Amino acid sequence: MSEGWAARPHAVTPRPIKSEALLLAVDVGGTTTAAGAVTRDGEVVLEERLPTHRDGRGRAIGVIEELIAHVQEGAARLGHTITGIGVGVPGPVDTVAGRISVHVPHVPELEGVALAEMLQTRFRLPVFVDNDVNALALAEWTFGVARGARSLVVLAAGTGFGSGIVLNGRLVRGAGGFGGELGHTPVNFDGPRCFCGGRGCGALYASGRGIADTAQARVAGHADAALLRAADGDLLAVTAPLVFRVAAEGDPIAMTIVDEACQAMGAIIGMVVNGLNPEVVVITGGVVASLAPLETRILKAASEYALPQALAQTRVTIVGSDKRVTMRGAAALVLYETALKEESR
Repeated sequence: MSEGWAARPHAVTPRPIKSEALLLAVDVGGTTTAAGAVTRDGEVVLEERLPTHRDGRGRAIGVIEELIAHVQEGAARLGHTITGIGVGVPGPVDTVAGRISVHVPHVPELEGVALAEMLQTRFRLPVFVDNDVNALALAEWTFGVARGARSLVVLAAGTGFGSGIVLNGRLVRGAGGFGGELGHTPVNFDGPRCFCGGRGCGALYASGRGIADTAQARVAGHADAALLRAADGDLLAVTAPLVFRVAAEGDPIAMTIVDEACQAMGAIIGMVVNGLNPEVVVITGGVVASLAPLETRILKAASEYALPQALAQTRVTIVGSDKRVTMRGAAALVLYETALKEESR
């Protein structure tokens, strides 16, 4: 056992279960990568986590391979077999070409990599790779709150703002893997440039990075600003959670930013409802803990943009997100792709 496994604070003690065929699921994050063995019912029975760049920048693939190997060995020790591997990555994936596309800012070494082929060659198992929010949509559709629905949209407000779409029982990927980038549609035509290069995108107003960047820009040079005082004068310590906390305490600047976040989320929901008319909209991601208490305000904003009858027929649900949920998404990806292959035979 290598030194990298000497201390794993996030390792989960496996629960002995009856021997069965399991799926190996990997969620690649900018900070942490998690891998687990998952049943076909979506239960994570074995899990390991490592810092994505434990071995240094540019070396995430080695960590992914090590995690897969370790979970595979752990499953074998418990008498289980692995039948397929699913991987969710924080960027667009061209599943036709079999390569991760451009714009993977948190794990840039994955850009252009044929990861599925690489892992399949090493582990001699079917491997499927997709965008992590696409996988998350499959998780909610297969195991979660949208189980049984024919259509859903997941809006994942985290550091960035991702989306996943299932329509008529099919995942919408787009021509090159960019389908579902709903956070990068404009909600303010006169808004500032987004980190994607666009202008006035919803991600500028409703993502963790966008909220933090906006707050930092508005309080820079104002030492008496409540947000800066709460951050002990450190501008870079003005984060999205801090903005929501200070807004709840009545600070006008923070309250305005939170109002903009709710309005932007409402506008995105309105666009989704009017354009796709899904049965279910799931709001999740790292910012969801701050957004959940504001659900009434978000839905009120959505009513300003959505067709009333369409919105009334749409179930909008806020659900928490963690690595176990996204790992279930990678497992659902294996089930989804396997079913598609069986249909085509």
